[in-house]
Amino acid sequence: MPDIKVTPLGAGQDVGRSCILVTIGGKNIMLDCGMHMGYNDERRFPDFEYITEGNLTEHLDCVIISHFHLDHCGALPYMTEMVGYNGPIYMTQPTKALCPVLLEDMRKVAVERKGETNFFTSSMIKDCMKKVITVTLHEIVQVNKDLEIKAYYAGHVLGAAMFHIRVGSQSLVYTGDYNMTPDRHLGAAWIDKCRPDLLITESTYATTIRDSKRCRERDFLKKVHDCIDRGGKVLIPVFALGRVQELCILLDTYWDRMNLKVPMYFTMGLAETANKYYRMFITWTNQKIRRTFVHRNMFDFKHIKPFDKSYMDNPGPMVVFATPGMLHAGLSLAVFKKWAPNSNNMVIMPGYCVQGTVGHKILNGAEKIEFENRQTVEVKLAVEYMSFSAHADAKGIMQLIRHSEPKNVMLVHGENAKMDFLKQKIMQEFNINCYKPANGETNYIPVSSNLLVDVSLSLLKQTMSSSSTSGGTVPAVSSSMMSPSSSSPEESEAKRKKVLHGVLIMKNNNVRIVGVNEAWGELGITPHQLRFTERIEIDDLGPVPALTSTLHSLLSQKLGASQVQAVNEYQLSVADTVCINVQDDEPTKTVFISWTHQDEALGSKLLEIIKANYKKT
Repeated sequence: MPDIKVTPLGAGQDVGRSCILVTIGGKNIMLDCGMHMGYNDERRFPDFEYITEGNLTEHLDCVIISHFHLDHCGALPYMTEMVGYNGPIYMTQPTKALCPVLLEDMRKVAVERKGETNFFTSSMIKDCMKKVITVTLHEIVQVNKDLEIKAYYAGHVLGAAMFHIRVGSQSLVYTGDYNMTPDRHLGAAWIDKCRPDLLITESTYATTIRDSKRCRERDFLKKVHDCIDRGGKVLIPVFALGRVQELCILLDTYWDRMNLKVPMYFTMGLAETANKYYRMFITWTNQKIRRTFVHRNMFDFKHIKPFDKSYMDNPGPMVVFATPGMLHAGLSLAVFKKWAPNSNNMVIMPGYCVQGTVGHKILNGAEKIEFENRQTVEVKLAVEYMSFSAHADAKGIMQLIRHSEPKNVMLVHGENAKMDFLKQKIMQEFNINCYKPANGETNYIPVSSNLLVDVSLSLLKQTMSSSSTSGGTVPAVSSSMMSPSSSSPEESEAKRKKVLHGVLIMKNNNVRIVGVNEAWGELGITPHQLRFTERIEIDDLGPVPALTSTLHSLLSQKLGASQVQAVNEYQLSVADTVCINVQDDEPTKTVFISWTHQDEALGSKLLEIIKANYKKT
C-alpha cells in the first residue's frame, strides 16, 4: 500500500479552521471542516479548490466532524451547499444536534448584524445536516468495503469524539480537540491501545502543563469576588456550550455557599439551550452528573439569570457570561466595549483566543482597540487569563501518545513555536517521527504493512521433520553458535529458521500457506506430479539384496534411521517421497534415484552420498 498522505487546509501550525485532508490506502478523507475566527473575508473558510478542480463528491470518500465548535464545523454548509459536496458526513449524535444551533447563531451575526453577502442561509444549514450520518461510540462504521471508522470519547465538549480510521492494514487516529482530565460535567478522553500508523493530535497547549484544577478554581473565585467587592463588573466571554456550563456550576455553587446577592447573568436563551441538550445527551456527561440528574438538574442554576442588553448600563457590581468566547463579535464584544474604559471592571478569558480576535489582542497587552467603524476603545479594565479550556495540555498529549502507541505523530491545531518544542520532546521520549505541516504543505508518512499469514499445522510438521533430512541446507552446529541455555545441538537446531515450501492461498480476506496436497484438495485441482530420476552405475559383483541392505545402512547412518525404510529386497524409501531402486545389469548394478521437484535438496543430497561411496571404476 502507498504511504499515508496528509495536507492541512487549516490548523496547520495555526489554531482555527481545522480542515485536514488525508489519503490512506487510496481513500481520500476530510477531517473537520472549520472556519477561522480571526478573519472576516474568504480566508475564514478552507480553500476547497486546493482539493480538486473537479467534483468534490467524486474525490472525497467521506468527511468526519469531531465536534460542534465552529473552528471544526463552521465551513460545512458552505462546502456542501455552495461548493457542492454530496458524499457522507460522519459525526456523533450530540454534534449533529448542536452543529445547526451554532451555525445559525454565526449566520445571524454575519448576515443579519454585519450585512455580509455570499454566506450560507438557514435552509442551507438544514440541507447540510440531512447529509449527516451519526455514529455511536465504539461502533465500527463501514464507510465502504475498504474504509472503516470508529469513534471514541474525547471529553472537551458534549459529543466530541476522536476517530480511528482504518483502510486494510493501514490506520490513523484523529483526535480533534480532547481533554485527558475529567471536569465538573464531562469525563476524560479514552481510546484503545490501537497502535495506529499515524496519530494526528491537536497541540493547542503544546508547552503548557496546567496547575492543579482546585488551585485554578480557587484563584478564579477569588478574582471574581475581589472585583465585585470593589463594586466592579466581571465579564466572562464564553462559547454557548462547554466551558460556560463548567464555570456556571462553579460560580452558582460558590454564590450559594457564600450567600452572595450580587446579580449574575448569562446570554438570553443559553440556559434553555444548555438544559435541553445536556438532558437529551446525559449519557455523555460524567458519572456524578448522571448519578444526581434524577434528583437535581445541575444545569438549573439557582443564582444565574438571563441577561438583557439594557442591564449593561445598570449601576453596581454584576457578573455576566456572554457569547462568543474570543470577543470577536456578538454580545460579549458589545459588553466589553461598554465596560472596558472602567478600571474597576474585569474581563476573565477562560480559554484560548485565536490570533486576530479582540480577546487575543487584550491578552497581549493592547491598551487601545480599534474597530472597523473607526471606533476606538480604551482598555482600562483588568484583563485576566485563566485556562479553563478543555484541551489536553502537554502532559495529556504525551499521555495519549504513550497509551495509543502510534508509529508516527503529527501535530496540528497549535502555534508553530510551541509545536517545535513538543515535537522535540515526542521524538526524544518515544523515538518516533513527528510532523507539523503548515497549511497547504503535504507530508508523506511511510508505512510498513504487516501481513498476517496462517500456516497449516501439517505443513509445519512436515517442514520440521524434513529439515534434518535435508542436512546440506542447514549448517552444522558449533558450540559457539549454541545459545547458553541450549542443552544440546538438537535443541538449538529446533530453534533455527527453516525454509518453508508451500502454496500461498488468498481467500475471503485471509492469507494462508498450506502444503501442496492441501492446496490441490482445497482448490479442486487434479494433481500432476513432476519427478526427476537419476541413474548411477556401480561395479558390484554381489547379489542385489546385499547391495540394497548396504545402501540402507549407509543412508540410515547419514540421514537418521527413521528417515530410511526398506520397501523390499530391491527398493528403499527415503522420507516417504524419494524412491531408490537397485537393478542387476550384468556385469554391473544400476541404482535409480527418483524424487519430486519439492524434494530437490534431498534428492541431490542422496545422489551426492551414493556417488561418493560407490564410484564406478
